[in-house]
Amino acid sequence: MTKNKDKIEEEKVEDIVTEEVKEENETDKLLETIKELENKVLYNQAELINYRKRKDEEVMNMLKYANKDLILELIPILDNFERAMNIKQDDQEVKQYLTGIKLIYDGFVDTLNKFGVKEIDALGLKFDPNYHDAIVTVSDTEKEDDVIVEVLIKGYMLKDRVIRHSVVKVNKLEI
Repeated sequence: MTKNKDKIEEEKVEDIVTEEVKEENETDKLLETIKELENKVLYNQAELINYRKRKDEEVMNMLKYANKDLILELIPILDNFERAMNIKQDDQEVKQYLTGIKLIYDGFVDTLNKFGVKEIDALGLKFDPNYHDAIVTVSDTEKEDDVIVEVLIKGYMLKDRVIRHSVVKVNKLEI
């Protein structure tokens, strides 16, 4: 009987140990699942933060350059004012009109400057394809190579972005 009792107790102990091992395995699996879920939550939070940053940047850029299309429509008018002011006349009445045109031009330029429009400097500078389009080259040995010798059409920037390249004539020395 003691043997049977010992055997029964031994089986009970084995059952308890087996059950504890099963519970431990389940606990490990649950802990692993919790870790995976925590990682997914952290990943999704990071994705959401990055998405918000991208959207905020897109909205800021849209607002920053919202006037671009309007300004591109106004710049040819500015070009026409400059052409009108370059008319050489000895007639006093025409000179008075040109003085009025100059005043309108200056006000127009000031308004564009308030909205972040700046003329691209080009004359006498090194040619830079990021800001200039070269359509004519000349070979003048008195000037440096790749220097802009004439601006044919002015270029403009809106804040920090080129909205119209300067169209220029560039000096190219023959080798």
